Amino acid sequence: MDLRLLRYFVAVAEERHVGRAASRLHMTQPPLSRAIRQLEEHLGVVLMERTLRGITLTAAGTTLYDGARAVLEQVDRLEHQVLAAAGARHLVVGTLADAAERLGRVLVDEFRRRHPEIGISIHEVDLGDPSAGLRSHLVDVAVTRTPFADNGISTHRLRTEAVGMVVRDDDPLAGRESVRVAELADRTWVRLPTGTDDLWCRYWTVAPDATAGPVMRTIQECLQSVMWNGTYALAPLDQQLPEGLTLLPVDDRPPSHLVVAWRTPMHDPAIQAFIDVASDVFSDER
Repeated sequence: MDLRLLRYFVAVAEERHVGRAASRLHMTQPPLSRAIRQLEEHLGVVLMERTLRGITLTAAGTTLYDGARAVLEQVDRLEHQVLAAAGARHLVVGTLADAAERLGRVLVDEFRRRHPEIGISIHEVDLGDPSAGLRSHLVDVAVTRTPFADNGISTHRLRTEAVGMVVRDDDPLAGRESVRVAELADRTWVRLPTGTDDLWCRYWTVAPDATAGPVMRTIQECLQSVMWNGTYALAPLDQQLPEGLTLLPVDDRPPSHLVVAWRTPMHDPAIQAFIDVASDVFSDER
């Protein structure tokens, strides 16, 4: 199978929407749709059901998604190893998938402008890995959010972000000025994949005895679940929302921090250069 087609498929599967996936991949929708059809024709199966609500994976699509992510991670790891063996300095930056477009548009562009001698690429992970690939040694440095278990990892704070609860506009709670998650444990909340960092789960979801909803891997999946299934989810208060959804400030969660993270000890000038650029870029935003 063509790795390019697999990357396209994974993007659509995670975004659950061709338009958002096209934006994430910096391409237009028609060639992306053609690529997915080409992959389906090659395999002789239907991978996705297209509805007015977006994209739903078939059983075959779910199997391909799980396998494709593993294959692409292995390819990325191999590429990193080959570049390191050749002596060419190439920095791999990890990020949560929903932040990749903004990261590439602002931070990576600025890094390339300042350090054209260092190659740089972005590796996207889902919400099941808040270290954004650091723990699995898929990346050199990461831009992610707290809190997560940081043993063996150092972080530098870029920005503080209050957290909110995502609800539908027609939800009875939508008119409130703020909410407390502890008071809403009887509602159906999104879940994160099994084995996800415990600190991360407890912050971004709810108590273990709360009513458990579907497992979500990206923020877009969470937002769609709120919109179409009436579940509840948490997100940064500055999260961009589709029409029909509202963010309510949450009173019983401390702020989350957007951070740049790296494995310790760190003695790599390229990583330090990235940290410095990230600090400057986000300092300009404050």
